[in-house]
Amino acid sequence: MNDSLQAKSALNANHQSLLERFKAKEDVCELVSQRCQTVDTLIKDTWRQFGLEDTSAALVAVGGYGRGELHPQSDVDILILLEDELSLDDQGKLSQFIAFLWDTGLEIGHSVRTLPETLEQGRGDITIATNLFESRLLSGPLPLYNELYHSIRLQDFWPSNEFFIAKRAEQDARHEKANAFDLEPNVKSCPGGLRDIQTITWVAIRHFDASKLEELVNYDFLEPDELGELLECQQFLWELRFALHTVSGRDENRLLFDLQPQVAQLMGYEDGTQLAVEQMMKRYYRAIRRILELNQMLLQLFKRATLEHFTPLEIFKVNENYQRRGQFIEALNDNPFEKPAEILHLFLLVAKNSNIKRIYWTTLRALRRARRAQKQPLMEHEECRQLFREILRHPRGIASLSLMHKHGILSSYLPAWRKIEGQMQFDLFHAYTVDEHTHRLLQNIDKFSQPEQKEEFPLGSILINQLPKKGLLVLAAIFHDIAKGRGGDHSKLGAVDALEFCRAHGLNDHDGRLVSWLVENHLVMSVTAQRRDISDPDVVAKFATQVRDAVHLSYLYCLTVADICATNEKTWNNWKGALLRDLYFSTQRVLARGQEKPVDIRARLREYQAKAKKELLRRGIKEKDIDTLWLRFKADYFLRHQPSQIAWHAEAIIKHKSDEPLILISKHTVRGGTELFVYGIDRPKLFATVMTILDNKNVNVHDANILISKDNYALDTFVIMEQDGTPITQLSRIQSIKKALAKALASDSPKLPRFKKLPRKMKPFKVSTQVSFLPSSRHGTSTMELISLDSPGLLSKVGDVLYRCEVSLVAAKITTIGERAEDFFMLRNAYGMALDDEQKHQLKLALISALSQSE
Repeated sequence: MNDSLQAKSALNANHQSLLERFKAKEDVCELVSQRCQTVDTLIKDTWRQFGLEDTSAALVAVGGYGRGELHPQSDVDILILLEDELSLDDQGKLSQFIAFLWDTGLEIGHSVRTLPETLEQGRGDITIATNLFESRLLSGPLPLYNELYHSIRLQDFWPSNEFFIAKRAEQDARHEKANAFDLEPNVKSCPGGLRDIQTITWVAIRHFDASKLEELVNYDFLEPDELGELLECQQFLWELRFALHTVSGRDENRLLFDLQPQVAQLMGYEDGTQLAVEQMMKRYYRAIRRILELNQMLLQLFKRATLEHFTPLEIFKVNENYQRRGQFIEALNDNPFEKPAEILHLFLLVAKNSNIKRIYWTTLRALRRARRAQKQPLMEHEECRQLFREILRHPRGIASLSLMHKHGILSSYLPAWRKIEGQMQFDLFHAYTVDEHTHRLLQNIDKFSQPEQKEEFPLGSILINQLPKKGLLVLAAIFHDIAKGRGGDHSKLGAVDALEFCRAHGLNDHDGRLVSWLVENHLVMSVTAQRRDISDPDVVAKFATQVRDAVHLSYLYCLTVADICATNEKTWNNWKGALLRDLYFSTQRVLARGQEKPVDIRARLREYQAKAKKELLRRGIKEKDIDTLWLRFKADYFLRHQPSQIAWHAEAIIKHKSDEPLILISKHTVRGGTELFVYGIDRPKLFATVMTILDNKNVNVHDANILISKDNYALDTFVIMEQDGTPITQLSRIQSIKKALAKALASDSPKLPRFKKLPRKMKPFKVSTQVSFLPSSRHGTSTMELISLDSPGLLSKVGDVLYRCEVSLVAAKITTIGERAEDFFMLRNAYGMALDDEQKHQLKLALISALSQSE
């Protein structure tokens, strides 16, 4: 026992020494190798101490440990290779040996097999076979290990071609499970991670019996500069992994949010114009893009080398300089990019040929050389600018731009693009780097034109074909976030860049100003739809003034939808789609009538009441009961609900004979969400109580209309959704929510559940609470905007503060942007009037105090 404690202490001391050297910027390759040597010494000494060196068993290191690489918390995989069955005594020693190693703190992975068993297992499992290819002898009979070494290199043990196919399939499956640009990437298994470098090495080991990447240069599979690039990227990923293991204290390979700032600090990054964590992640994303490109190129090469009898790809002539080989475009001469314009010409050919998806390895290698050789941006060449304009105008131009982005040509063309490559934003809203987000935005614009996308984008699929010049929308997409990371308002800075680009590329003044306007205003429609009251005619009129005309509106709608969908996979939902469509059509009507005819409020009220009454009479509700009920309601109620909602509420209220609160949850979606309606005698903290119950039921609230009847009855309407943005439709789920609300609202002093704990992902983020009051278009109301950390119970706490400050809520728009809540409230004081300056000040102080306690 004492020996294991001493060994554990020695390992910890070694780790501390390595950590100090890591902080001093010593080569991580040396540190990883030295940790492996330390573990070697411990394991071999322990093997000897337990008398196992006198047995016929061989102690073999396999996997990463077999490669001689051990990060601070990596597993230590060993194979106990048996020549004969061990005696009972030796079996006992072996069990003690493994237990001792576990007691030292090492994560031991071990297997005990005879040579025939090892070979049989290896033939049946590609992972076991791969581990064996990386084995080395630690202790025991050399002849036994040599027999293993030579047996696994015979052709009947994973022939080279079968091994390549299996490893390629393994990589494809791994890539499908993760996105290369995940917010919390796995540095080991994500696309472009360490596994992609190892895949190249493994195939090389099996095909060439090469033990290191460096040997591939001798076989003409890697050029020296490509080897240098791979090793540079590998070194950086090793530094990341070393720091990650140290910070987490476990074999953690995911760059989790709560670990990223600590890893960045350990690696020596410091906050500047960009946060330290953003600088680190920028380098990470750039590294994996380089690894992905090299990996794909080399696997093409390996395919030709290992698959002797593969079916050759069909060849089609494209022009005198290029041919299509399957889905690959291939240059017919060895130096196809002598002139810069030839690079752009290649991608124009991609746009013109829908069957071309990728670049053949010989051409890709030449393209990489040409990319590195450029002394100035490609856009500085007039011929390149002409070709780029052609790509923009082509119906398949986005497919070409996508391939340009993948292979670094977009950044070679446009210097500003290079600055956003790999630029991440340390928040929960932006799931991708700025360049990858923009790339996805472009792909979304392309989807609008695809017939199969009409159901998801009904309005976008119509408008995209009505735009005068689709290429202008594409340009606005490219520039909409081009200035992120510079400091300042990225929309305004990007608008300047866009205008200069358009002028340099010969666009007329009107088109250039349109692109610039779209870039500067690309967030306006989203903010108006999601954080303003679009049932208010004045809000719509103000937005229409900003938009100017129907053409600008159509361009902006397409850009807005594509932008939201490209932010992260959970951002877009039917609720947002419905809001944006409503705003589009409301604005279109305002623009069509030239804004000279204001909406007649009384006429709309009469129209909604007439439609609702017609439906209620059809359902058998007496007109007298309808009129009696509606006399109790204020005009605001009818203006803030659709006729179908008014009819639904009225029928339920008239039929409700109990004194208990009435709770309705719609069976049909409302703007892509589920409507919750609460009716009953108004009471203190009603809003806070409802919010607490919904929060603890994992229900998201997106919209709230808080109305009081003339006789003090609450008429509160909420649009609610599941956490994934889908409507709440399951009957048992609806009943559970209704039951919890009914129980809470039936009591004068309900015992409310505790708020949930702050999720792990939220803990690294600090969002200071900000309260601001905006100009209000509605008479007698104040408009407040609240920005805060989206912590559990946020809306309940807001409701409690409003109650304590004697402020009543009229309406709310709830918007969650990653870790940030950006909510919009319409408020009145105890006298039904807008808040005065003193009331605003007191409310602001109370909210900041209450919400800052939970940050």
